Amino acid sequence: MTDHVLIEADGGSRGNPGPAGYGAVVKDAATGEVLAERKAFLGIATNNVAEYSGLIAGLTAAAELGASTVDVRMDSKLVVEQMSGRWKVKHPSMQPLAAEAKELATRFSRVRYEWIPRAENSHADGLANEAMDAGPDGDKAPKAAKAENPKTVKQDRISPVGWTGATGTPTKLLLVRHGQTAMSVEKRYSGRGDVPLTEHGKQQAAAAAKRLGSMEGLIVDGEAAPIIASPLIRTQQTAQAIADALGGRVETHPGLIETDFGDWEGLTFKEAMDRDPEFQTNWLSDTSIAAPGGESFDGVHRRVRKARDELIAQYGGRTLVLVSHVTPIKALLRMGLDAGPSLLFRLHLDLASLSIVEFYPDGNASVRLVNDISHLS
Repeated sequence: MTDHVLIEADGGSRGNPGPAGYGAVVKDAATGEVLAERKAFLGIATNNVAEYSGLIAGLTAAAELGASTVDVRMDSKLVVEQMSGRWKVKHPSMQPLAAEAKELATRFSRVRYEWIPRAENSHADGLANEAMDAGPDGDKAPKAAKAENPKTVKQDRISPVGWTGATGTPTKLLLVRHGQTAMSVEKRYSGRGDVPLTEHGKQQAAAAAKRLGSMEGLIVDGEAAPIIASPLIRTQQTAQAIADALGGRVETHPGLIETDFGDWEGLTFKEAMDRDPEFQTNWLSDTSIAAPGGESFDGVHRRVRKARDELIAQYGGRTLVLVSHVTPIKALLRMGLDAGPSLLFRLHLDLASLSIVEFYPDGNASVRLVNDISHLS
């Protein structure tokens, strides 16, 4: 029997909702020895259902091993914050899963939850992807983990909203790209490099802020809509201008950060092509390929989807202002359109532009505006 164990858990959905699976690994906290692995295909489910199912599987395995002290590490901020009691569990499909996880946690003398970056959760993430790859022919999930699949809970759509057939109150995302920087002037790859706005960029941010300040629905009962930005300074400066106009405050979410362009950071397109001609050609045709030392567009899409789910779980049914970068904004619009990865290369987004997408609780979505820069003219 191992008294103190570490659980790493993850879950994913290809489509959200879509084919979903989870993975969990239980390790000896002292030695790191793997004591148990769990993975299963869930059918059609959301990311959040899959992540909670992974946690439940990990806690169940830890209980079977006779552990008394548990450290849980997950890259889902939503699950970590809700299980730690800092965030409320508002979504109906999450409440039974959270209750089941909390009941399991009472079997231990202590359970501690910690958020970790996705890169540090690769073991559980790999198991979840194996489960999704195996599909219905692979391991099946326990009935308890599958019970709250939102696609099976309610398949019919009553009282459709307009022509979309969507039901429920949507979460409206106002997507603002940051203003101009010196890197954008010179058309250089600008991912994780923390460069500030130029003076013109500050003027663009002020114009975007004025535009949002004149829009209805961003101040309700004297309270400004949540303003969430990437942690980089160019988005923080743009978001602060909006916060000043609305009388709100800026929050930060790491999932909204730009693509990590690795060794191409700071290079122009031509300089990167001269340096890695064949590699860059392949990169432009395959979104699963990462820039040298960087991040793939598929990786960005998964990261942004998880961030979206966390924000909807926290602020569902409200209007949010998200201040981000080209790739994350394109990823959110792609989700709204249910489009393929080619959209990344066919959609242009100007500096300080405004786009709007709504996500409904039944899985529907509606893109309302794309790349509006009328406030800059």
